[in-house]
Amino acid sequence: MTRTVYVNGDYLPEEDAKVSIFDRGFLMADGVYEVTSVLGGKLIDFDGHAVRLERSLSELDMVNPTNKEELLEIHRELVSRNGIDEGLVYLQITRGAPGDRDFVFPDPETTAPTIVLFTQNKPGLADSPAAKKGMKVISIEDIRWGRRDIKTVQLLYPSMGKMMAKKAGADDAWMIEDGFVTEGTSNNAYIVKDNRIITRALSNDILHGITRAAVLRFAREAQMEVEERSFTIEEARAADEAFITSASSFVMPVVEIDGTVIGDGVPGKVAPRLREIYLDESRKVAI
Repeated sequence: MTRTVYVNGDYLPEEDAKVSIFDRGFLMADGVYEVTSVLGGKLIDFDGHAVRLERSLSELDMVNPTNKEELLEIHRELVSRNGIDEGLVYLQITRGAPGDRDFVFPDPETTAPTIVLFTQNKPGLADSPAAKKGMKVISIEDIRWGRRDIKTVQLLYPSMGKMMAKKAGADDAWMIEDGFVTEGTSNNAYIVKDNRIITRALSNDILHGITRAAVLRFAREAQMEVEERSFTIEEARAADEAFITSASSFVMPVVEIDGTVIGDGVPGKVAPRLREIYLDESRKVAI
């Protein structure tokens, strides 16, 4: 069955969807995006993604072609039309297609933003086998631009990082700057030491993860100790546990870093418990 996608106000079969070759998302990576998980046919953390989308657009001085209520309606319509029980909804907004290539931003009065959405069907998303065995990561230098807090479509280096990990027989990469872990290629990074959850504080250096915010809130509500500070890759290798969070992986244990086994080499107690709490609580308020 072909997917129904959304392009600039229209619901279309995916094979009929088209965007101009002059679109600045294509030519300049001048766009932002969000990915919202779907569990039981409902959207997880939608409000958080909508708020972050608005912030990303504002930071780039980009016009929002829609509003939260309309976005929710589009998300729900796509989930319904494509029969998504567990999966993802991808949303991308670019500065539009001015009709030619130019480094200067086009006038928003004459060039409308481009907005596209599509779904990805992911049966078993919440019951991933990887969550039971844990994942392996490698460390790589972080050479991205300085505004990582804006969720842009500039994803070349994260893609290269994932390919470096694949080549090394690992599942993902953690990026390192001045000896400290910033984040994973598409996720926030954590370690656990002496029952303390440690993760880098929010700044321009990392993405302000929506799942991160929820997981840390649930951790504190469960009386877990949370410390928001930078940690080195050496600390990570010596940690009792490690894990990542993201909209598509929720909470995922990390059992090996650069070939060094973390803890006993299997998921510990903290990450699986946080995953359980996150999924339970998020399902309760899904919309």
